[in-house]
Amino acid sequence: MPRDGGATRDLLLDVAERLVERNGFAATSVEMILSEAGSSKGAFFHHFSSKRALAHALVERYVAADLGTLAAGLEAASGESDPVAKLLAFLDYFVGRASALTSESACLYIAVLVEQDLLDDVTSAHVERAIIGWREAVAALMREAFAAMPWDRPRPEPEDLADQLFVVIEGAFLMCRAAGSPEPMRAQLLVYRQLVAALL
Repeated sequence: MPRDGGATRDLLLDVAERLVERNGFAATSVEMILSEAGSSKGAFFHHFSSKRALAHALVERYVAADLGTLAAGLEAASGESDPVAKLLAFLDYFVGRASALTSESACLYIAVLVEQDLLDDVTSAHVERAIIGWREAVAALMREAFAAMPWDRPRPEPEDLADQLFVVIEGAFLMCRAAGSPEPMRAQLLVYRQLVAALL
């Protein structure tokens, strides 16, 4: 019976992601990954030509999951016809999922971007895709909500507010790790939601 190569690749990526988030990329050796995965060096190099190729695959997969989370938030808010209610429902989705966000990941972006060896064009392009994906989607919600609520005072640019949400989430990952608790994620997302509501 043929072996499921996709399952082996996924297992190696799962183990590598946990180890990289815990130890950093440089301190995570191929041997450590193989030991925890119960796999062989041959299997590893069948799927990844090098440790750097593994890093690229990790970041690409993480970005896909991150954009999937964004899409889930957009879907959760899609039932709202009022633009302001839709934006707030979108933010409420993430406030409500704060504990799940931190239990699912410690943020691979931070783990890889702090290591100079991984700051190559491939890694940067993957992370930029995530940033732009969040920026475009959230800014569109912001723009529609602002248009529905005319105001005679200056407002932040929708793209800047969208980037701020990305920054809040990534910064909250650091706070959660330092505190050993998911509470900072919920607290920071709630503050962001309150500030956006005040703008509206």
